[in-house]
Amino acid sequence: MERPWLAQYDAGVAPSLEYPRVPLYHLLDDSADRAPDRPCTLFFGQTLSYRRVRALSDRLAAGLLAEGIHPGDRVALLLPNSPLFVIAYYAILKAGAVVMPLNPLANRHELATQLQDAAASLLITIPRFAEVAAELHQTLPNLRLAIGNLATWMTLPLRLLMSFRESRERRALPNGSYLRVERLLATPLPAHFQPYPATPGCMAVLLYSGGTTGEAKGIMLSHAACVANAHQLRAWGDLGAEDRILAVLPLFHGYGMSVNMNAVMLAGGSIVLLPRFNVGDVLRSIALYLPTFFTGVPTMFAALADAPDLERYDLRSLKGIFVGAAPLTPQIKQAFEARSGARMIEGYGLTEAVTAIMANPYRGTHKIGSIGIPFPDVEVRIMGLDGKPDPTPGELGEIVLRSPTLMLGYYNRPDLTREAIVDGWLRSGDIGYLDEDGYCYITDRKKDLIIVGGFNVFPREVEQVLLRHPRVRDGVVIGIPDAYAGERVKAYVVREPGATLTEAELLAFLHKRLTSYKVPALIEFRTELPRTMIGKVLRRALREEQPQPASEPDMLAVGAGIERTG
Repeated sequence: MERPWLAQYDAGVAPSLEYPRVPLYHLLDDSADRAPDRPCTLFFGQTLSYRRVRALSDRLAAGLLAEGIHPGDRVALLLPNSPLFVIAYYAILKAGAVVMPLNPLANRHELATQLQDAAASLLITIPRFAEVAAELHQTLPNLRLAIGNLATWMTLPLRLLMSFRESRERRALPNGSYLRVERLLATPLPAHFQPYPATPGCMAVLLYSGGTTGEAKGIMLSHAACVANAHQLRAWGDLGAEDRILAVLPLFHGYGMSVNMNAVMLAGGSIVLLPRFNVGDVLRSIALYLPTFFTGVPTMFAALADAPDLERYDLRSLKGIFVGAAPLTPQIKQAFEARSGARMIEGYGLTEAVTAIMANPYRGTHKIGSIGIPFPDVEVRIMGLDGKPDPTPGELGEIVLRSPTLMLGYYNRPDLTREAIVDGWLRSGDIGYLDEDGYCYITDRKKDLIIVGGFNVFPREVEQVLLRHPRVRDGVVIGIPDAYAGERVKAYVVREPGATLTEAELLAFLHKRLTSYKVPALIEFRTELPRTMIGKVLRRALREEQPQPASEPDMLAVGAGIERTG
């Protein structure tokens, strides 16, 4: 097939790369062999070298094996960005098990559903989530718990404060009901310890996502796919051992996992870890650690641009900023590039292909509104409405792709896997087109996906919860434009005849059953919803009723943990 985008590649980026057939943990171990004393993680003043991170991951792997974890077992992580996440991630792989990262912001019901679906053997978390972990253990008695201490990875003043807090939080779990990560890390390393020799084609990571259909399901990613994506990202960003990446995007997400961790490990660079996005923390971390790369979503940069004391901070250490998950406006791009001197590189990815699979060139031509061009070894086609490939530039159709990073499939869902991957091509569900240079543009979102501050919200999931309320007869949700969060969720609700139901009552019901950013920011009660002749809700008619977003943001990203000030 023709690949016009190859002519747009930066010098030094090859159209095809070599991908070693090795287990994913080799990214850490090989860099530790090359430069054992180079900083690997930086976390609130605590620096761990590659030698140290490797040794700790080996010890934790040995501890997991001693506790009966077997190859293929699913081990879940309910952790913020921290050295513990990095160490546990590679330790699980070294034990031959499968990493199952979870969203700490998720509703407990959602967490229990995912853990049950995956038949997870162990959950590694911190005292902050001890109450959640205790409830999950009660719901799933076969799920074992391991609690680690974040204070270990902090400077002395923070360590003292965190130790006090964590000692109180541990009280949610009775003594003897959980394993201590610190004890696992103290497990004597057997002589001639060797990590489990995983086959590259085997599952390494199980990520739960709405996927291309809107249904929450497990996406199985192989060692080979994750290794390949790390190589693609390193080549695209020209990452080297001297680079430091500011990792505030959550590592439990494919975007943060691959860009902020795996690709950096491959390059032998350093990861500056922040547990959440806070404008003050980000600006102080840039000034202190001088990162060269920063990954984020447009909402973050809108918040940074609004910081009243932005001029106090020197951002010129930044060379490149990877931006994804939501459209990047020209205003945000131009303003932040002028302020930092870095290039904001808009891209596109999906968990079914690990993460990013195309982006604007790091140094080459950027086209505003485009998600860029395919990475090495990624092929993109536009499937016309007739189901046949349409190579004509500018013609709309579904974006389908083929890549060495494609998922193994949906966990225990071969039916959905067959629908998503056809003849080796992944159907993205996104509608878009390619221009004459091979740059890709998305014109319609994946089905009716809503993106709130970079977080995916599938209307179907919210609507199912709405309709479970006994006084709701009908309901639908849409995304409405928001200048700050990109979009927010609005619900249209029809009450049962004669029933009384207030907005506050309905919101309380939803907050108990949904992660906070999925809860509608606005609720409008109606007597009926617009429908087609065959009964489908006319979402487009509801969207067309919406006023244009104000020029100034009027709300924060709902539940996304984003703050304007330090």
